[in-house]
Amino acid sequence: MKKIKLLLVFVFLLIFSHITLADAMFSPTWGFFVDLPQGYYFEDGDGRDRFSFSGPEDLMFDLVIYNGQFNTMLDLVEDVNRRLQNQGDVDFFVYNDRQAAVIKLTFANYDGWGFAVELDAQSGARQGVLPMLIALSYSPVNSGDLSLFHLSALDSIAPSIAERFYPGPITEYSYPRGEAQYVALVLDGVYAWIHENDAEAAQVMIEREFAVLRAYLNTAYLYDAFIRYYRFIYRDSFARINDAVSVTMNYFNGHRNLNDVEKRVFAQRVLSFIQGFEYERDLSGSDFINLVTTIVEGRGSCDNFSMLFAMILNNADIRSAMMLSPYYGHAMGLVDITGSGARFDDPYGTRWLVAETTAKIDIGLIAQDESDPQHWFVILLE
Repeated sequence: MKKIKLLLVFVFLLIFSHITLADAMFSPTWGFFVDLPQGYYFEDGDGRDRFSFSGPEDLMFDLVIYNGQFNTMLDLVEDVNRRLQNQGDVDFFVYNDRQAAVIKLTFANYDGWGFAVELDAQSGARQGVLPMLIALSYSPVNSGDLSLFHLSALDSIAPSIAERFYPGPITEYSYPRGEAQYVALVLDGVYAWIHENDAEAAQVMIEREFAVLRAYLNTAYLYDAFIRYYRFIYRDSFARINDAVSVTMNYFNGHRNLNDVEKRVFAQRVLSFIQGFEYERDLSGSDFINLVTTIVEGRGSCDNFSMLFAMILNNADIRSAMMLSPYYGHAMGLVDITGSGARFDDPYGTRWLVAETTAKIDIGLIAQDESDPQHWFVILLE
C-alpha cells in the first residue's frame, strides 16, 4: 500500500471536535454535487467554473473546473503542484471508471488534501478531452489537525448523478471495495452480491463522519449536522447493498407499480422483517452498524434499521425517509402512503406515516410517550 493511502487510513480513525455549517451544492452546468460540512460560505469565484469557500477554524475549500485546458490528469496535477509549490505526494487511481488523483497538500504555511477527477463530456469540450474537477481543502498549519474535515469535504464530491448514490472518492480510494461475493442474507435461502470490503469500508466512513458530527453537540447546528451525517451514510451504503435491497424487495413481492393498498401491505411486510432483527448498541463509537452488516447479519439499532427500511421502500418507488429525536434518543422510519396511523409533517408539506422499527407493532403506531412532534425532525435521504 502506498504511503499516501496509509496516511489516509490513519487519519480516518482520528477523532476531534470543531464547528462547521454548510448547504449541499449542485452544478447544473457540470453535473457535480458537493456536500460540505457545516460552516462554509461562498466567498469568491464565478459560480460556474470556480468556487472558493471559507469555513470556521480557518478552513478553506477551492474547486475549479478545467474544460480542455489539460490533456491528462497528470498535466492538471503537475500544473497545480507547480503553481502552489506543493511538496505533498500524489497518487492516481480510478474512481468509478473515472481517472482521479488524491493529493497531499503541503505548501507555504498550509496543509490539507486535494482531489481531482474527470467529469462527464460536455458540449463544446475539446474533442477527446474530458472536463476535469480539482478541489483543494486546506488550512494554516498553526490551526491544528483539521484532516477529518478536509477528507469529509472531498469525500462529499459526486462527479455526476451516477455517483450521487455511490461511495465517496476518498473512501473508495482508501478502502477499495474488492471482489464481489455471493453471500447469504438474514432471510433464509436468500443470497446477494456484496463486495468483500464493503462492510469494513462503510464502518470506517461512518466513524469518520461521526467524529465530524461530534463537533456540533451543544450547538445550534446540531440538526443540520445530523441530516448531513445520515445523508452521507445513505449515499455510501446505496451501491454497497443495492443487490441485497433488490432481492429483499422481490422476496416481499415489491415492485415499482404497486397500487395504494399493495404499497401499505409491502411496507408492513418489510417493517415486520426488520422488527425481527437483533437490537444492538455500541455506545463506544458511532452506535451505527453499517447497513452491509445489518442486512447480512440482521442486527443493529433504531437508526440503521430506519435507514434500511427507507432504502428498501425507495427501491420499490415508495417515498420513504427517516426521522430522528435526540430528545427521545430514538429514530424511526417514515413512508409516504395512504391509510390510518400517526403522521409527522416535514417542511415541504409531506405528511409521513411513522414506522417503528424496533418494536413489533403495525405501521402507523407509535408509543404515546414518544409521540410529541416537536421533539422529532425528518431526514430526507433521497
